[in-house]
Amino acid sequence: MTIAPADTGQAAEIAELVNRVYADAEKGLWADSAERTSEAEMAGLVQAGQIWVARSGERVVGSVRIQQLDDGTGEFGMLVAAPEERGTGLGRDLVSFAERWARERGLVRMQLELLVPRTWSHPVKDFLRDWYTRIGYQVVRTDDFGAAFPELAPQLACPCDFFIFHKEL
Repeated sequence: MTIAPADTGQAAEIAELVNRVYADAEKGLWADSAERTSEAEMAGLVQAGQIWVARSGERVVGSVRIQQLDDGTGEFGMLVAAPEERGTGLGRDLVSFAERWARERGLVRMQLELLVPRTWSHPVKDFLRDWYTRIGYQVVRTDDFGAAFPELAPQLACPCDFFIFHKEL
């Protein structure tokens, strides 16, 4: 397994993987036609140097978006592992890679955001909240997703918030 920067030729494959994983992980949160990303958006993120992929041979089996938010904070998001790779430690490897990336740039904390339904419990989101907490992340605030992203709010199937997690590196 190797983790390396994505190249623009992989944008369609990465977008398909992200959309496939998020379709299950966010089932019930979005209207049926909503997708998490597009090939064009992914190509832009790849060109910006923000997408890293995990490969098994020639196949992309996971990816993560990494960026610097400010002088002290990095952020990871769009963390995905192919369904057939679940339970192998790939997610933890990608998070460790993102944290190492941030430390190498002198950043002192890492942030992530988790979309959650406001009025019901989503099993995948509950699992992820517990998992992020076990690996050292803590919720530092909750924001209203619709207020923060009014252009995306009409695509939601239910009112949602997002938890902002931090981990000191």
